[in-house]
Amino acid sequence: MQGQYRLGVDAGGTFTDFVLAGRDGAIRLFKSASTPQDGTKAIAAGLAQMSEALGRPVEEIVRDCDLCINGTTVALNALIELKGVKVGLLCTAGHEDSIEIRLGHKEEGYRYDADYPPAPQLVPRHLRRPVRERVLADGSVHAPLNEDDVRAAIEVFKREGVQAVAVSFVWAPANAAHEKRARDMVAAAMPDAFVCAGHEVYPQVREYTRTSTTIVNAYLSPVMGRYVARIDDYFRGLGARGAVRYFQSNGGLAVGDVMRRRAVNAINSGPASAPQAGLYVAAPFGIDNIITVDMGGTSFDITMARAGQTNLNRNIDFLRHRIGVPMIHVETLGAGGGSIAQLNAFGMLEVGPRSAGSMPGPACYGLGGEAPTVTDANMVLGYLRPDAVLGGTIRLDRERAREAVRRHVAEPLGLSEARAAHGIGTLVNLNMAHGIRGISIENGYDPRDFALVCAGGAAGMHIVALAEEIGSRTVLVPKIASCLCAFGQVISDVKYHFLASAVMRLDEHADIARLDELFRDMERRGHELLGADGFAPSRISLTRKVEMRYQGQIHECQVDVPAGAFTRETLQGLLADFHARHEQLYTYAEPHNLVELVNLEVMAVGQVDKPALPRLAPGNGHPEAALESRREMLFEAEGDWIDTPVYDGTRLLAEDRIEGPAVIEEPTTTIVVRPGWNAVLHGSGTYLLTRVGD
Repeated sequence: MQGQYRLGVDAGGTFTDFVLAGRDGAIRLFKSASTPQDGTKAIAAGLAQMSEALGRPVEEIVRDCDLCINGTTVALNALIELKGVKVGLLCTAGHEDSIEIRLGHKEEGYRYDADYPPAPQLVPRHLRRPVRERVLADGSVHAPLNEDDVRAAIEVFKREGVQAVAVSFVWAPANAAHEKRARDMVAAAMPDAFVCAGHEVYPQVREYTRTSTTIVNAYLSPVMGRYVARIDDYFRGLGARGAVRYFQSNGGLAVGDVMRRRAVNAINSGPASAPQAGLYVAAPFGIDNIITVDMGGTSFDITMARAGQTNLNRNIDFLRHRIGVPMIHVETLGAGGGSIAQLNAFGMLEVGPRSAGSMPGPACYGLGGEAPTVTDANMVLGYLRPDAVLGGTIRLDRERAREAVRRHVAEPLGLSEARAAHGIGTLVNLNMAHGIRGISIENGYDPRDFALVCAGGAAGMHIVALAEEIGSRTVLVPKIASCLCAFGQVISDVKYHFLASAVMRLDEHADIARLDELFRDMERRGHELLGADGFAPSRISLTRKVEMRYQGQIHECQVDVPAGAFTRETLQGLLADFHARHEQLYTYAEPHNLVELVNLEVMAVGQVDKPALPRLAPGNGHPEAALESRREMLFEAEGDWIDTPVYDGTRLLAEDRIEGPAVIEEPTTTIVVRPGWNAVLHGSGTYLLTRVGD
């Protein structure tokens, strides 16, 4: 760190989280209510809290930050709520309906559901304008660009009040001349409109994926641009030392100018920082296989990292829109502390996805909420302190929680309050465990080989039960769990992805020279972009990947490519790695089958100095000095209530060991240590929870 502080701001839908990391290792957490209409108001509220805590003016704090980093759900919320701008599409004549045909099938899980509604279209049919032109797969021009068609489309767009235009022609990755000309014509005729082309946004083969990605980018970029302009101006007015960095869906930082043009890269901006933070807190334990689970008030986000590498997704259906650019794989469920428990039409208990949110919130908040939630169930089970105060204003009320659980769940099902509350907790845990299996087992990984890392204010009460359900024997709960994503931002690097296509058979006729040239060109662009951002060559790292498949397949496997010149020897090693990866994913390989290469990728990373982790004072391994109280708690549906010790986490010292059952209360989270588990506080400020006997 070059400055005294580094600031991470994670703007969520309900709360905005702040992490102020000091050069001395101190990490301070702050929260304010989000203000979606103007994000600077929430940031101003958080900075005011920092000013009061540090006794320094806001301007001084900002000037002393070497980096101010912002993760935001602006793009995500605009896509969820369909509040982007009006978009027009220029496409190859005859392909106006490709985004609606969607490759001829529905998403997984709904393929045979005749009643499943069609996906919403961001560009209505009358604004998808055909352009006569045709480029072939080898890049040759079969039919020239008809500029009259482009001009006619522009007139339609002007008349209809279109604010953004997406241009996507067939085989543009092989020859982008037509797309470039059409883009330039639109930009000249509609100077106030945002314009982007497929070869810029997603320069790889797959016409449907490229068109959909380009449309989403056009739909969101003006919204993101306005947000970035406000944030940049706000921090500039406070005297920020450099440009604000924004967190991308690929797990890296980028400057505002990049985010204005590529809003599609900001869709998962918030939760995408979780795996980087999880790896950082796991590093002192020598752990590099992690699954990070972030349970807030409304949602439950799951991410994974294996062998120290975050898990990136490509070509996925996100909110029913196909996105091709690399994104951190985030599995999101409607399972949070505010998730409502209710009986469905068949009289069976369901939990979520409907949430009580922060207003009125769970019944125990006493703000008018009457429906029982996961938080209410945890209160009935004794995990939460009855008189706890949240945010300095909300005092939890156990009697309200009991009444909500009794009236809406226990009495209709003929159960006791305790049994009903335990059922709510069990059901939400099973839902979350199913999501964890989706991100691990369904991608060829055994969750038992991973440590669970806790994030979010509500996850600490469920993390051990989740570990038991999926078979994980190691759990990590950092003291900063409730703001872990904001912390992930302050320790993340600047990152850019460069994509290209080279469809070819990998036999004796493979064009090795072309592959080598493509990789070198993408790496050159990475060095140029990061160099302009102030990174010395020694702080820049590059990684290569390719997507490959057996001839006749429609899905590819991703394989790493070694650095250096791409040679015949490189190709042979690549083929061996592909066969091994295919067998890992699908349990079989076909070494004698012909292999095709489809897409190439280079990731360029500018390495940012990381703030130091805090070091706690050493203890003697005995936590008695931190024992605060005891409460009756229930851990098993058929079990007895157990008189359980409650520890004040702020008074625990490094190496203090707590045997379950127990509860550890931190200022922003509560950790339930179930029977049969131990918790040891590491000097870095993270609790290591393991099964007894491990």
